[in-house]
Amino acid sequence: MSKTNLFQDWVQSLKRTPSKSSRSRDDLSLSYKPYEIDFSMHVELRKKLVDRMNNLPQEKRHANAAVLLDGGSELPKYCTDTTHCNFRQESFFQYLFGAREPDCSGAIDLSTGESILFVPRLSSEWELWCGKAPTLDYLKSHYQVDHVHYQDEKLEVLQKRGIVHLHVLYGLNTDSGLYTVTTAKFDGIEAFTVHKDILHPELVECRLIKTERELDLLRWINTISSEAHVQVMRTLKPGMMEFQAESQFLYYCYMIGGARFHAYTCICGSGHNASALHYGHAGAPNDKVLKDGDLILNDMGCELHCYASDITCTFPVNGKFTKDQIFIYEAVLKSHDAVIAAMKPGVEWKDLHILSLRVLGEELLKGGLLVGDIEDLMRHHVPAYFYPHGLGHLLGLDVHDVGGYTDGKTRTPTKSLCKLRCDRALEKNMVLTVEPGCYFIDAQLDDLLANPEASQFVSKDVLARFRGFGGVRIESDVIVVEDGAENMTKVPRTVADIEQCISA
Repeated sequence: MSKTNLFQDWVQSLKRTPSKSSRSRDDLSLSYKPYEIDFSMHVELRKKLVDRMNNLPQEKRHANAAVLLDGGSELPKYCTDTTHCNFRQESFFQYLFGAREPDCSGAIDLSTGESILFVPRLSSEWELWCGKAPTLDYLKSHYQVDHVHYQDEKLEVLQKRGIVHLHVLYGLNTDSGLYTVTTAKFDGIEAFTVHKDILHPELVECRLIKTERELDLLRWINTISSEAHVQVMRTLKPGMMEFQAESQFLYYCYMIGGARFHAYTCICGSGHNASALHYGHAGAPNDKVLKDGDLILNDMGCELHCYASDITCTFPVNGKFTKDQIFIYEAVLKSHDAVIAAMKPGVEWKDLHILSLRVLGEELLKGGLLVGDIEDLMRHHVPAYFYPHGLGHLLGLDVHDVGGYTDGKTRTPTKSLCKLRCDRALEKNMVLTVEPGCYFIDAQLDDLLANPEASQFVSKDVLARFRGFGGVRIESDVIVVEDGAENMTKVPRTVADIEQCISA
């Protein structure tokens, strides 16, 4: 076919009556819902840290002290002069200052509570490529900090303020097992007494309990992500590609919410791919054709101002659940709902995880996949072969937010608990994901059948029917409130509601 004919076909396609899905896309442009960031939120967060630091035990407090954090830097893509996608600020620095620019640092004078933002000097060469550099006065007003100086003035500024002690960020992320890589450093830092062991745990505890403004932002992000998941449900059809679920989600979040980033790599696994917990990675980039009769598991969340959402919906590609799909889906949904109903301040997260395993096990017993007594199943960790991850995790500035384990606590090395990302009692204004699942992962099933103590509780014939089934995960983002829990995620969850949503 010639280029001319291709062009003419394209022109003719524009004149045709738009499909239902294309009309809905056109309509999206009319309903942009911006969220205006109020940087006074960070003023409040800095005060929260100052109060905490000034109420430490006497042996950890120092006169003439300041907190000093470095922000993130743009990273080159291997040996090229381009950077890795778009810059994303380091989370601890973001928490206190909210600055979008790379190569900044920030200080807080613990005696006065005053904040200082240090920014790089930007050359005329920088302005040639990136536009006019913001003035110091603009940055001071925009980010609502008390002072703004250039990075090369840091030593002079701190010494003029009489600062003697610096608390810098250094500590272990108990979720990832990695240490922070942005510990503050600059020429002349040896003139101060530097403390590396105090700030990190205090900042983690600050981030653990969200302020009302943080919760408002998280609710908004959840609303946009929830709407995007519904849009995906209504768009997908057999014969499409998994990556079209991802692209539709990202399009909606950016088009409607202005959310440029997603909080993690989108997981859009259909059929057997839904059994891969973190499918969608570089080696399997959501690139399978959606087949009639398959379930698809979509785990996706947008990010705004570095705050994250994390939502999973599982539904049939063709819009109708089969009997086996209803069995597994409703077992997971009952586990999900039982946990949220039991959440409130004072409840141990570990106990909620065990509850979710127990409810799933009871439902699999009722459906004939498992046999025996629930107490025996729990004792031999049988449900964990089908649900081999933790109940959920803390959520906030990072999708796997900091603070899941306090100092001295480690993961319990049993089959049922070894993947748990949090081991705390719930407190008001904590935000966590609730995401039980049931998967048919070949390696897990092989291990189960090879274990003579555990395999006796499995109906081998029924299990064989589910080989290649994939999996189901149902994930919501939940705030712990004074008398229970608030589920921020608003998507269809029951079988009937999902089928109605897809057919609408």
